[in-house]
Amino acid sequence: MHEAQTTADAAGGEATDSDPSPSARGRRSAPARKRHRSLALELTAIGVLGVLLLGGLAAGGVVVYRQLYSPSAFVERYLSLLSTGSAADALQIPGVALDSADLAAAELPSTASEVLLRRAALAPLSEVSVIGERPRGDVTEVTVTYLANGHRGRTQFDVERNGWIGVAPAWRFASSPLAAIDLTVRGATRFTVNGFELDTRQVAPEGLDADPLVPVSMLVFSPGAYSISVDTATAATAGVAVLSDAPMKSVPVDLQAEPTPEFVGVVQERVDEFLASCATQQVLQPTGCPFGYFVRNRVEGAPQWSIAENPQIEVVPDGAQWAIPRTRAVAHIDVDIRSLYDGRLNTVSEDVEFFLTGKITILPDGTASIQVSADQG
Repeated sequence: MHEAQTTADAAGGEATDSDPSPSARGRRSAPARKRHRSLALELTAIGVLGVLLLGGLAAGGVVVYRQLYSPSAFVERYLSLLSTGSAADALQIPGVALDSADLAAAELPSTASEVLLRRAALAPLSEVSVIGERPRGDVTEVTVTYLANGHRGRTQFDVERNGWIGVAPAWRFASSPLAAIDLTVRGATRFTVNGFELDTRQVAPEGLDADPLVPVSMLVFSPGAYSISVDTATAATAGVAVLSDAPMKSVPVDLQAEPTPEFVGVVQERVDEFLASCATQQVLQPTGCPFGYFVRNRVEGAPQWSIAENPQIEVVPDGAQWAIPRTRAVAHIDVDIRSLYDGRLNTVSEDVEFFLTGKITILPDGTASIQVSADQG
């Protein structure tokens, strides 16, 4: 009996080793399940991190594209160059520079000067903001607002694809942002644009032979503010401000200068000197002078002239030059006249009223030529 029990126990023990109970199997499978859940969580976390990473890369790519490679970024770079006065670099932006064919196609003068496409002629540009970007076929419209030398402005640019920079698109202006100012200056040839001094004869294709009343065309950056004025010894203006806010457009400007008080004073002196020289001629009709005296009898001795009242000179615009309008003056003559009828000698002392006009031409060397003539009314 004892051996049988022992055998049974042994058999039972072998049965325990080869066929564990359910509770034992549960205890052994628990770590496996834990490892499985941990692996699943790790894989899930990795997947979430991957998605977040891809999302971050995509968002970063959008930011980089917007800031560096978008049509708006392209326009902002151009405006940044204008803001810092980098005119030469702005002209190197694709689509900015124009040739004669481009000017003709845009109906701008083919002889338009590039004299204002420089740092010295640029005014401050600030507060630039892109407010719109809209695709239109192969062209993208980019709209910006800005402050140009104190003037609020808004401009739309047309931008198109221009190849690739690696995997990023490159851009160019589909229509150049340059514009033109067609300037006529009356009463002067010298003028300033944003403080930069110019002469119409320097800008005009005809040079010194240029008609002063024919407008001179000058290319300008758009957007840009341009203050045009005259401030010379002979003429001055309050100036005019031009906001170039429309690419490839021509802005006509007609500037009428006014004579300076110093210039009017010089003309007064010259006319007074001229009349005084006329008064030295001891004849009834001084040669080339605006006054004289007529008699039917014989003059005895030499007439003596003097200027009793000098004219009060005004200087007014006359096309591209200046003029003296009809002005009153008074000369005085002392002369002895013998009558042909009865031989009587009469002493004449008489004021002679006369009127004069004049033309004033500013010569290439800056001096003024004044021509005075009589006006009979």
